[in-house]
Amino acid sequence: MKTADLLRFSFKTVISHPTRSLLIMLAMALGVAAVIILTALGDGARRYVVNEFSAIGTNLVIVLPGRSETAGSFPGAVMGQTPRDLTLEDARWVGRLPQVHRYAPLNVGVAELSAAGKLREVTLMGTTADIFPIRHMRLAQGRFLSSSSENSAQMVLGSRIAEEFFPDGNALGQRVRLGDRRFMVTGIMVEQGESMGYNSDELVIIPVQHAQTLLNTTSLFRLLVEVRQQHEIEDAREAIRQTLIRRHNGEDDVTVIAHDAVLATFERILRALTLGVAGIAVISLAVAGMLVMNVMLVSVSQRTAEIGLLKAIGTPAAVIRYIFLAEAIWLSLTGACIGFILGQTGSWLLRLAYPLLPAWPPLWANFAGIAVAVLAGVLAGLLPAMRAARLDPVAALSKR
Repeated sequence: MKTADLLRFSFKTVISHPTRSLLIMLAMALGVAAVIILTALGDGARRYVVNEFSAIGTNLVIVLPGRSETAGSFPGAVMGQTPRDLTLEDARWVGRLPQVHRYAPLNVGVAELSAAGKLREVTLMGTTADIFPIRHMRLAQGRFLSSSSENSAQMVLGSRIAEEFFPDGNALGQRVRLGDRRFMVTGIMVEQGESMGYNSDELVIIPVQHAQTLLNTTSLFRLLVEVRQQHEIEDAREAIRQTLIRRHNGEDDVTVIAHDAVLATFERILRALTLGVAGIAVISLAVAGMLVMNVMLVSVSQRTAEIGLLKAIGTPAAVIRYIFLAEAIWLSLTGACIGFILGQTGSWLLRLAYPLLPAWPPLWANFAGIAVAVLAGVLAGLLPAMRAARLDPVAALSKR
């Protein structure tokens, strides 16, 4: 029997049992769709987190006051001392290190903003002009602090704050009150939306010295440091740590985090999670393969007489085997193709429901889903095909 005849014969057999074939294909389709949708969800979450972290900045080292590791007792505690604050002077010393390109001290708090007869509570960020290139933030209008006016009472408004207080778009140059202090609006940020837990459109940015006065503190919330070259991050991290230990009388009381290391850790965790959910989905394909095997075994029992007739007219055992294998391939391949379409549709619906989540299925998942489904079908069809090929023609015909 020619290959084309064999495929045609097996295809006619498949469509002659529509209910049975439909159920097998549905099982295969659901397995493939699950692989594609779950990997799209996992990989989308990974890309979302990576994009959010990348938006913070690149070549970034973050310095936090206090220790995040357990390192024995704090010697100053017996003298009634507490760990030192991270101060603006510390930041200036860090900024002098050769590995540091620029740095931005941060203070964050909440205060009441009043202007144009309106009043509301806003999140304020005290920092310097270098925060914009470090955090990839952009100004739609105006400017922020220059090196010659670090202490001037300037303010940059988030786009939504500017729209709420000055709907006519005439915010630049206006005087506003933040807490008990007056500032002049010198810039408006580009609309950027929410990132890493806060909405920059509802943020006001003022000089860090004014923020510390408003918040009644001398300690920084964070110090963001941009390193000149990516390969210098580890050297810079250690240099910053040693500099601050010397300034704090030998106390290692700050935490220095390499942004790229945190990002790489998140990426590894979420990639492993994606592979894990893909593995769970593949199990459903294995179950579908067992269903194919079960149905094909029943089919061999039901078609004993047909197999005996084929053998009686001289059909070789190998051809009988190929017929049953071809049926299994037809069922699994058709189910895989339907599952691929269902998976892509499900991923599209996910992106539609959650526009911020880039739920695109990875290319490897598309191919792996179809390949595993076909492989499961072929393996599941082997045993029934071999059993059919071994049937004795006389014994098979006698069962009619």
